[in-house]
Amino acid sequence: MRVSPYPFLLCTLLALVACRSPRPQPADPGPEISHTGDQIVICDQHFSIGAPVVLWTDPGGYNGYSTERHFTDRPKPKDSPAPGTLRYQPGRVSRDGSKTQLVSPYSRSVAELGRAVDLFVLHYDVCGASQSCFNVLHDHRGLSVHFMLDVDGILYQTMDLREQCWHATKANTRSIGVEIAHIGGRAKRGLAEMERWYVRDAGGLRVRFPSWLGDGGVRTPNFIARPTRDYRIEGRIQGERHHMYDYTPQQYDTLVKLSAVLCQVFPRIQADGPRDGSGTVTTKVMSDGAFQAFGGILGHYHVQRNKVDPGVAFNWEPFLASVRERMRLFPLQNTP
Repeated sequence: MRVSPYPFLLCTLLALVACRSPRPQPADPGPEISHTGDQIVICDQHFSIGAPVVLWTDPGGYNGYSTERHFTDRPKPKDSPAPGTLRYQPGRVSRDGSKTQLVSPYSRSVAELGRAVDLFVLHYDVCGASQSCFNVLHDHRGLSVHFMLDVDGILYQTMDLREQCWHATKANTRSIGVEIAHIGGRAKRGLAEMERWYVRDAGGLRVRFPSWLGDGGVRTPNFIARPTRDYRIEGRIQGERHHMYDYTPQQYDTLVKLSAVLCQVFPRIQADGPRDGSGTVTTKVMSDGAFQAFGGILGHYHVQRNKVDPGVAFNWEPFLASVRERMRLFPLQNTP
């Protein structure tokens, strides 16, 4: 596939297809939040994760509560949601047809949210950088996700976790979602497109943004994004062979720290992934029964058969082991 000269055309392959509920009104503008730089916000309360965090209210942050376009300096997308349109469901609402309010839009009860949430869904954004991801999600598609994790390990939180983001269809009510900046994996037919995003220099393999993307909005000056493993990974997802380069060490580090906090704040999110009969994290979509029974960390491909993110390069076992070790070394005090 030819790389488009426009970010939004490149990202039409974005691995996110969210469950669009009826548009609720009126919009929740979100609370006024200040923080110390490493804190996420859950029900208006601050939790330190030990990694850099940019909130939706911070300079340079991405506000998922906004009902207007974020990138007003760019041409208006033809598919842009109408002004005043929400990109999320305030609070948490059941999917059983009754639309029962499980968590109110202004709830300050972390324990109440914990009774509704038991999944942490990992995506890759197919955009390569968090700035492009928010452009596609918010300005073009009218969708949302709680977190975006850029190549330099900086975590963007777009709204309070009590809100129900539209990122993973049937998992939305129960889940927290993160989009990890990455161009994604490809089957053999897409290898040429994928390879254009990588180059080798004296330091080894590195990410090379297309010229139209500039620095991708990456906040760390002169940051060079290098995959954790210096080679292409191959494997099967949904029964199909895929190829992919790994995530950066900075992304794994922040994701481990974030996951360790979420698993402690929300006890129903276990520090484990969906496993098959051999004890390996499965590479296929879960059955309806297994999905309903599972609580933990999972990929988008575990939720939907037509998804493959976070891809064959995501190193599940070291990641999960690191999350458990982080929880042991840094237990949260006064968790709900």
